[in-house]
Amino acid sequence: MTTMTQTSARFREFKMPDVGEGLTEAEILKWFVQPGDTVTDGQVVCEVETAKAAVELPIPFDGVVHELRFSEGTTVDVGQVIITVDVAPGSEEEAPVPAPAQEPVGEPEASAEEPKGRTPVLVGYGVAESSTKRRPRKGAAAPEAAAVAAAVQAELNGHGAAAPVIDAPPVGRPLAKPPVRKLAKDLGIDLATVVPTGKDGIITREDVHAAAAPAASPAAPEAPAPSVSEPAAVAVEVPASARETRIPVKGVRKAIAQAMVGSAFTAPHVTEFVTVDVTRTMKLVAELKEDKEMAGVRVNPLLIIAKALLVAIKRNPEVNAAWDEANQEIVQKHYVNLGIAAATPRGLIVPNIKDAHDKTLPQLAAALGELVTTARDGKTSPAAMAGGTVTITNVGVFGVDTGTPILNPGESAILAVGAIKLQPWVHKGKVKPRQVTTLALSFDHRLVDGELGSKVLADVAAILEQPKRLITWA
Repeated sequence: MTTMTQTSARFREFKMPDVGEGLTEAEILKWFVQPGDTVTDGQVVCEVETAKAAVELPIPFDGVVHELRFSEGTTVDVGQVIITVDVAPGSEEEAPVPAPAQEPVGEPEASAEEPKGRTPVLVGYGVAESSTKRRPRKGAAAPEAAAVAAAVQAELNGHGAAAPVIDAPPVGRPLAKPPVRKLAKDLGIDLATVVPTGKDGIITREDVHAAAAPAASPAAPEAPAPSVSEPAAVAVEVPASARETRIPVKGVRKAIAQAMVGSAFTAPHVTEFVTVDVTRTMKLVAELKEDKEMAGVRVNPLLIIAKALLVAIKRNPEVNAAWDEANQEIVQKHYVNLGIAAATPRGLIVPNIKDAHDKTLPQLAAALGELVTTARDGKTSPAAMAGGTVTITNVGVFGVDTGTPILNPGESAILAVGAIKLQPWVHKGKVKPRQVTTLALSFDHRLVDGELGSKVLADVAAILEQPKRLITWA
């Protein structure tokens, strides 16, 4: 299924696709084309940020760009038309009338070319389950609200930016989606005072933020949004007199917050700790760096820790499971998709290595290197972050000893690895300087008992203390 609709034989529309994870919206980070540019089938036309990652969108047909429906930085619902392409330039067929580029009231209507109830899906990312349609609102929008939308659209078409409309207030209860109403409540904004710019007089998030802007104290101006070409975490310039900076919660950061709250208050977490002498592991890392079999791949302590965890799971397979609340079942996984928590400019993401249990040490090293590079470049796909079973988070790279990690939703366990430090340690009856680290294993106590969690953590520690167990236990 493609992400286009055919409005006529000449003009085709490309809709915001669902990348296969049931997402409902995405923010347009950057356009790579402009009206008048020629595009070809498979050419990337824009980069969008979903709640999981930044994704490049290829267009599925040839032609000349007729119109970009949304500007950079705009959050667009899945299924909305984002670009119109002239697939038969030079013909005399009249161009379609541009539709308003605001948020719709409900789900977008299915075109004649698409079965009803289906959502456009980005090719290569799979098909998400069809979502239930929301009931349409009863009655037509107020004439005054429609006039506001028309006036704003005229400004958009004529000048590229909407001018404030001040003489057409909405009638009756303001029209807005529940998330927009919550946003207004959180910001202390009365929706009755907000001028709507959405289709049919709908109040959008941007309208609420615009209404809140004038109310900000002169001593605490809102920080300007970073350019879409910059990472989302890049610090913005804030006046020295500013006492607060407000940053909209969206994209990856919004997904992180929702996932962590859901996990923390759904799965009963238990965290156990162990401090271990990893001197022999560090010697093994140094030897592997010189091994010809490991040439071309990155070798570091995380590689050995990952392999140790995989061996511990093989010895204690019950830990690799998930809790099915709907069916009241424990689902034991006979494969390990090993998640690696990665800090990126857009926030924390957890891509995973598929079927990590089947990989040799060189294959695991190569997979880890590719995962880290892709995450650092902001190119991790949503598919790479789906289906994880257990996770490792290496907090030691930040110089801390350890932590109490929160489970990645749907997983049974997460291992936190602290900083490896030279410390005094009793070795063979004498106090000697040794390389030491602290491990912390959090697990879901609904399906992992204390005994099982302790065995897994103890096995990981034993392997790191005596890496030869990788051979004898594997």
